[in-house]
Amino acid sequence: MVNYYDKIKEKLLKNEIYAKVKDYSKERNKVLTYFEVGKLLSEVGKKYGNDIIGKYAEKLVNEVGKKYNVRTLRRNRQFYNVFKDNKWSPSATVLTWSHYTELLALNDINKINYYIDICKKQSLSRNDLRNKIRSNEYERLGKETKNKLITNEELKLPDLVPNPILIKSEFNIEKLTEYALKEAILNNLDNFLKQLGNSFSYIGNEYKIKIGSNYNYIDLLLYNFKYKCFVVIELKVTELKKEHIGQIQIYMNYIDKNVKDVSDDKTIGIIICARNNKYVIEYCSDEKIFAREFKIERKCLNDKLL
Repeated sequence: MVNYYDKIKEKLLKNEIYAKVKDYSKERNKVLTYFEVGKLLSEVGKKYGNDIIGKYAEKLVNEVGKKYNVRTLRRNRQFYNVFKDNKWSPSATVLTWSHYTELLALNDINKINYYIDICKKQSLSRNDLRNKIRSNEYERLGKETKNKLITNEELKLPDLVPNPILIKSEFNIEKLTEYALKEAILNNLDNFLKQLGNSFSYIGNEYKIKIGSNYNYIDLLLYNFKYKCFVVIELKVTELKKEHIGQIQIYMNYIDKNVKDVSDDKTIGIIICARNNKYVIEYCSDEKIFAREFKIERKCLNDKLL
């Protein structure tokens, strides 16, 4: 007969010892230990009922440590139940237990998988992850993108750019202008690039190009290393209009002809506007142009959104 309590106690005691002598990998060991403890708790619960967790916690608090209370044990069991059949094995990720505690608050496995993926790709800290969850980044993805994530279809660059894009500002912007919008982006450039997704690099703002005898200025010019292409961004504080399409198309063609390398893919165009107009985009013949709305959010001194 399996003595579940002794096995759980043994694993937790080993984890406590390991945490003191193996600093470089103690987080990974903690994650694996909690997963294995969760499995045992799930099994014993099926045999003796959920009340057994309370009895085990009462003994473990006295014999191993105060942190192994009912709440912790229930979370271990939840951890196992969520990930036992999931594509992300805890042993295959570099996430800490703190990351997983944030993820376990979510009730959608597809949402959890999305955040695990970006944690790995962007090396997110727990606070970074928490901010993305609080900003509803997954909810701001399109329905088609979510379906692609579930079916593991290949994603294109526009798929992972959320809508709306949240732009932080330390100041009240009473009368919003394109200049004020651009300054808000540049003052929080790292956050803006992370909003767009992974592998974006900043090239410049007010990027000067000469068309005929006239100089024109691209609001923002980026480069994406994953998709190997330049990205032209135009900022509009009005509803999307058909003339915005013509403007950005000219800029994209200029970059393709005069800036991009032969090994680069064709330039992408993103129009960030106050309100999208689906009919303008619907009848745009260039699939490399897409629009996203923006939303201004106040940023406090401690970097929390108001």
